[in-house]
Amino acid sequence: MTDELLYQIALSWLYRWRLRDEKALLARYGSASEVWQHVDEDTKPQAMAKAQAELEFIHQHGIRTYYYQDADYPLRLQQCPDSPVLLYGKGPLQLNGGKMVSIVGTRMATDRGKELTRRLVLDLKELVPDVTIISGLAYGIDVAAHRAALEAGIPTVIVPAHGLDRVYPTIHRPVAVKAVEQGGIITEYTSGTEPEKWNFVARNRIIAGLADAVVVVESKAKGGSLITARMAQDYNREVLTFPGRTTDEQSQGCNKLIRDNQAVLIENAEDLTRVMQWQVERPKTLQTEMVGLTIDLTKEQQTLLDKLHEQEEGIHINLLVMETQRPYSEVVGDLMLLEMNGVIKSLPGGIYRALK
Repeated sequence: MTDELLYQIALSWLYRWRLRDEKALLARYGSASEVWQHVDEDTKPQAMAKAQAELEFIHQHGIRTYYYQDADYPLRLQQCPDSPVLLYGKGPLQLNGGKMVSIVGTRMATDRGKELTRRLVLDLKELVPDVTIISGLAYGIDVAAHRAALEAGIPTVIVPAHGLDRVYPTIHRPVAVKAVEQGGIITEYTSGTEPEKWNFVARNRIIAGLADAVVVVESKAKGGSLITARMAQDYNREVLTFPGRTTDEQSQGCNKLIRDNQAVLIENAEDLTRVMQWQVERPKTLQTEMVGLTIDLTKEQQTLLDKLHEQEEGIHINLLVMETQRPYSEVVGDLMLLEMNGVIKSLPGGIYRALK
């Protein structure tokens, strides 16, 4: 396997800006070693020298690799057309099981944003214990998400914009060390890669692609977290965000996502689990009450049902919230009850439709 890995590293370095070309060659020839036989001879020496140095680094530091053709390559990420062909990981990474939630936001997070992040993660631990938190270790919301996961005792995955020979920012090294024990770090970049500006944009697609859902906690009108949200939409991932006051600079991006129907408004972890339709851990007494539901509807539930019957193709939940002028958490709760009664159906993207 070492020889094949050597070719995998060499090809991934050689085709680092042409991922789709590399995947097409792999589909045609079957393996990295076979593709290598068809590579231009003039490009081989430099690529092989890089691969040999990286292979030595991997062996020295106990780094694990995930190749696009491997069974343990992240399946969610594999579905993305621009996913990396080769990933380097450190720690007991479990990337193909459980619930995967990416949490992103501004580096200039407010105390409110940090507390929203912490509360979201701690509550997710109680509702869906098999959850993993993904982020990028940056200042602000990113590191708050990792710290909350460590506090909750659940796995957290760091996706850096550089190789595994460094931690950036260095002040977050203690968080990275603990994350490696409790989750891991994964990157497409080889050792020696600096945290250049363009690498952060590229790594955002991994944060989006690894997840089932991407949560934007706080964001200015422009920022990397909005790029991650757009990538998540392209990958058909659910995008969710917390609303903020119109005067809050750190909430402008979040409010715009909601206004443009590019993200589902949430207020807490339970909202997220309802949108994702995840089965949650609940006390037995509550489960018993829910089993006994009848078709008797409240006035508010009937209003929602009537509005859904008016639009055969369905209505986005954000529009229902605006039209009924009710709190999001109440609307999503009533929608869940209506669905359990079999009178409506939830569709991808936060759309609800009445059943005939």
